[in-house]
Amino acid sequence: MNFSEQNVYIKVTDHSVSKENFELLIDAETELLKTHPQPALDVLGSYYESEDYISHTDAKRSLFERLYHLVKTYALIKKVALVSSIQKGKGKLLDIGAGTGDFLVTAKNAGWDTIGFEPNTSARNLALSKGIALVEETALLENNSLDAITMWHVLEHVPDVEAQLRELKRLLKPNGTLVIAVPNYKSYDAQYYGAHWAAYDVPRHLWHFSKKSMDTLTAKVDMKVSQIHPMVFDSFYVSLLSEKYKNGKMNFLKAFWIGLKSNIKAGGTKEFSSHIYIIKNI
Repeated sequence: MNFSEQNVYIKVTDHSVSKENFELLIDAETELLKTHPQPALDVLGSYYESEDYISHTDAKRSLFERLYHLVKTYALIKKVALVSSIQKGKGKLLDIGAGTGDFLVTAKNAGWDTIGFEPNTSARNLALSKGIALVEETALLENNSLDAITMWHVLEHVPDVEAQLRELKRLLKPNGTLVIAVPNYKSYDAQYYGAHWAAYDVPRHLWHFSKKSMDTLTAKVDMKVSQIHPMVFDSFYVSLLSEKYKNGKMNFLKAFWIGLKSNIKAGGTKEFSSHIYIIKNI
């Protein structure tokens, strides 16, 4: 892939932690965006050290956090139902980037044999306290041992995307299902908020995806996107944060309108704020 420093798609700021500036470089062939510069691995963790990094906490300190967890509970049920509808026999499920473990708890209650991987210490400890089994690294798991693998807003955090996809293919049974959810920078809310779009979330998000980039990346590892599903709640959540980054406060009415408008427009364009990609072996 060619990420020339002359091919700048947009310039963005880390609004939530460091306030540093970054560029998103575009590879024209694949439409994949790359955060530039990408922090070294030994300092990348420092960009997650914020009480406001909501996926690593169960906190409900504010109305926003309470609403987030309320919607999250409903979304977890829908996520598990989606995976179960595709991989009907259920079986063994690995969730990479398991966070505080709530998806795995829901999946376990639905009859899945679950295991997770989560590198963040505080999130991992919360998951363990809920009785979730975690693995130290996926390299410890056997080839073709999993019926389903899920990555909910995780692939954008992975330093080497192609290597990660090859590892997922190694782990998955030939008839297994890979489920990857990522933000979509071609959505209306992304175009509306531009450099203030919260789902860019640099430099924690090292990569930024479109449908074309997901098709291209999966093809490189002999896999194929078989279905795409929208995440309709994401446009509202992302718009709320984007309003804060753009105007200094969460304007609930404005964010709701932009989120709703994004979903309405996506009814025609099929470009939602985030997509769930169902991926199978070729």
